[in-house]
Amino acid sequence: MKTTLAWLKTHLATEAPLDEIVALLVMRGLEVDGIENRAKDLAPFRVARVIKAEPHPNADKLRLCVVDAGAGEVQVVCGAPNARAGMLGVFAPPGALIPRSGIVLKASSIRGVASNGMLCSGWELGLSEDREGIIELPADLEIGRPYAQVIGLDDPVLDIKITANRADCLGVRGIARDLAAAGLGQLKELGVDWYKGAGAAGGDLATDPLPGRFPCPIAVHLAGPDDKACPLFLGRLVRGVRNGPSPPWLADRLTAIGLRPISALVDITNFITFDLDRPLHVFDADKIDGDLAVRAARPKEQLAALNGRTYALDDDMTVIADNSGPLSLGGVIGGESTGCTEATTNVYIEAALFDPLRTAATGRKLNLQSDARYRFERGLDPAFVRAGLEAATRLIQALCGGEASEIATSGAEPQWRRSIRFRPDRARSLGGIEIRAGEQRRILDSLGCTIAEEGAAWAVEPPSWRGDIEGEADLVEEVLRIHGYEHIPVVPLTREAPLPKPALDQGQRRAGFVRRSLAARGLIEAVTFSFLPAAQAELFGGGDPTLRLVNPISADLDTMRPSLLPNLIAAARRNADRGFADVALFEIGAQYRDDQPTGQDLMASGLRAGRTGPKRWDDPGRPVDAFLAKEDAMAVLAAAGQAGDNLQVAADPPPWYHPGRAGSIRLGPKLLGWFGELHPAVLAAFEVKGATAGFEIFLDAVPLPRARGKARPLLRPSPFQPVERDFAFIVAKDMPAETLLRAARGVDKKLVAEVRLFDLYEGAGVPEGKKSLAITVVLQPEDATLTDAMLDGFSQRLVAAVEKATGGTLRR
Repeated sequence: MKTTLAWLKTHLATEAPLDEIVALLVMRGLEVDGIENRAKDLAPFRVARVIKAEPHPNADKLRLCVVDAGAGEVQVVCGAPNARAGMLGVFAPPGALIPRSGIVLKASSIRGVASNGMLCSGWELGLSEDREGIIELPADLEIGRPYAQVIGLDDPVLDIKITANRADCLGVRGIARDLAAAGLGQLKELGVDWYKGAGAAGGDLATDPLPGRFPCPIAVHLAGPDDKACPLFLGRLVRGVRNGPSPPWLADRLTAIGLRPISALVDITNFITFDLDRPLHVFDADKIDGDLAVRAARPKEQLAALNGRTYALDDDMTVIADNSGPLSLGGVIGGESTGCTEATTNVYIEAALFDPLRTAATGRKLNLQSDARYRFERGLDPAFVRAGLEAATRLIQALCGGEASEIATSGAEPQWRRSIRFRPDRARSLGGIEIRAGEQRRILDSLGCTIAEEGAAWAVEPPSWRGDIEGEADLVEEVLRIHGYEHIPVVPLTREAPLPKPALDQGQRRAGFVRRSLAARGLIEAVTFSFLPAAQAELFGGGDPTLRLVNPISADLDTMRPSLLPNLIAAARRNADRGFADVALFEIGAQYRDDQPTGQDLMASGLRAGRTGPKRWDDPGRPVDAFLAKEDAMAVLAAAGQAGDNLQVAADPPPWYHPGRAGSIRLGPKLLGWFGELHPAVLAAFEVKGATAGFEIFLDAVPLPRARGKARPLLRPSPFQPVERDFAFIVAKDMPAETLLRAARGVDKKLVAEVRLFDLYEGAGVPEGKKSLAITVVLQPEDATLTDAMLDGFSQRLVAAVEKATGGTLRR
C-alpha cells in the first residue's frame, strides 16, 4: 500500500514530521517497507529567469542566454527555439546529473563561447517526451526555488506493508484513522472536498445522500436472494459527463504510487480505491445492452478484459452481464466492451460487495491480480458501499460534470454487527501491562468501537471496517497496539522457574545435523516446490491419480512429488543453461506415496552434476560418479546417528538409477536409501547432459540412537602405537568389496580401528574371472603394545575369516 505524505495529510490533521509518522506506524503494526524520495534526482535543478537571450555569434540555431537562478547571473548557451528574455525556466548548474542521459553537466565552451549550465527540457529531466523546447514556468514563481518542489515531487512516497487481516488499511483514510487513534493528529471529516484536504464545511459530507435527478434506467438482477457471491449491488447513472485527462492533482497522486493515469472517469475509480478503500467500476452506459445481471459465468463464455487479454470463464466465477454476455468479472476486472473512453458521455457506476473466497479463487484460477481483487478477497467494509458510491458521484460531477440518477439497489447490506464481552483487566493478564480502564475505553472508542458497560465487563461492538476483530483477545491486542508495544515492560524469567524441555526431539533435531553435514561436504541446500509435472513424476515411480492437484499454481505443476530428485535435476539443468555445469545440491523435505496422512516420507536427497571441481595443475578433477554419491549418502546416515559398519549395500536400485552404477543401502531387511548415477533415459527426459549422480535417504527409517545414560568422554586416546597391515585377496570378479570389508572388521572389533579398501586390480597375474582387492587394516591396542606373535596370530585369523566369507585366497 503506497501513499504520499501530502496525500495522507488530506485525511489527517497533523504537523508531525515524516520520521515521527514512520516510527509510529511501525510501532502500531503497520510496517513501512520503504520511503521513496522522488526529488533526489532533481535536487540541483532550480527555477531561473532568462535575463537576456541573444543570437550566438558563431551559430545560427543557438542563443546566448544570461540566466539568474538566485545565486547571481550566469551565461548559458541554449538551442531551444522558445528561449527568450523574461521567461522562467529550469536551470541545471555545473555538477548536476541529467536524469535522461546520465551525463554530469560541466562548464564548457560551445562554438567558442563559455556555457556555465543548462536550461532544461521536460525530456532531459525524464518528465515528458517533449524535447522541442525548454520548460516554461508560470511567471509568479520565486527565483531559485527547487523545481522538484514546484511540481510536487518533494512529497515522499511511503510504502506500507499491510498484513492480511488489516483490510481497513488498504486505503489512505484507514492508515490516517490508525494514526489518529494513536494520538498523532486528528482524523478529518470526509467533507465534499475531502480530496483537497479540506474538512466538512457546514456539516456537508461527501458521503451524504446526493438526490437523484431521475430514476436509474438500468436495473440489476442478482442470481438469487441466497447467493453469497454478491449480497449487495448498487448502481447509478451519471449522464452528460465530459471525460478527458485528469486534473494534475489526481494524475500526480496516481503516478506517485505507480499507477498510470488513463482518463478522469477511470482515474476517479482508482483514486477512490486507494483513498477510501472502496473499489468501484465504471461502464460506458451507452454500450450496455439492457439490464445487468450478477450471475455465475456459463460454459464457454469469455471475457475480453481491460488488460488486453481474453479469459475463458466457468461457473465458479461471478460475472456482471447484459443481454450480450459478460461485461466484467465481479471484484476482479472490467471488460473492454464497456470501457470508458474520451467519447463517453453517460457513465454507469458500480459499487458492490463480492464474496472474498469466490473472488480469490477466480483470480488464482485465471492468474489475474488486480487492486480490486486484492481488497475484495481480504474483506471490505460492508457499511461503506453506499457512502463510497456517493463520494465517487460527487467527484465525478466535480471533474466531469453531468447529473446523477437515483441509486438502484439490489440485495442488502450483510449483517456485520457483533457484540464482544471485554474485561479491562485482560490487558494485564494477556498483555503484561497495566492500562487504566479509562484509557482502554478511549482507545477502543478512537478505533470506532461502540461500548456499553455490563458490570465489570463491557459489551464492545467493533466498527464495520474491522472484520478481523472477533473476540476478547483481539480487543486486547488493539488496546496494546494503540497504547504502544514499546511500553510493554521487558521482564526477565526468574531463575527459580523450571526450564522448558527442548521443543525438538532427537528425530526432529537430526534433520539439522544432516543439513550441516551436507553443507560441510560442499553441497548447497535447495528449497523446491512440493509438486512437479505428472510426466516427471512417472519417471520416478509416481503418477498416482490421488496425488494430482485440483487447483495447481501452474498448469504443469499438477502432481505431488514422489521424489525430491526431479526438482533438483531441473535446478541443475537451469544452472547448466546459464553456464554453471558443475553443481552440488541437496534438499531435506517430504516426498509423497499416496494422499493419506501416513503417505509421505521425510527425505534427505542430493544431486551432483558435472565434475568434482575445477581443473588444477595437480588435480584434473573427474566426473561425478556413484562412489561420490555413496559417500554423500553415508555421510547423511552418519549424521543421522547410524554407524556404517552395520549397513549392507546391494546392487538393486530403483529404475531411475543407472543399472550397474547404483545401489541400495539397507540395515538388515530395512531399506534406508539409494545412491548412484541416474539413468540416461531420465537425464534425456530432463535434457541434462553429462555425468549426474544422486542419493535418497529415508530419514524416518534410520533408527534413533539409543539414549545415553552416564556421559562418557567422546575422545579416549590410547597410549599405545597403532599398527597398519596390508592384505590383498584374489576373489571372484562379481564379489562386492563390502563382503570382504565386513569380514575383516569382524575379526576383532575391539582391536580393529579401521579397515579401508585401497586397491582394485584385474590383469596379468590374476586369473580370468577374478580380481584382486587390497585392504589396509589399522590395529589400535588399548592395553599393551602388540608383539610380533600377536600380529601374526591376528593376520592368520583375518585371512581365514576373509577366505571363509568370500571364497577367495590370499594373494601371494
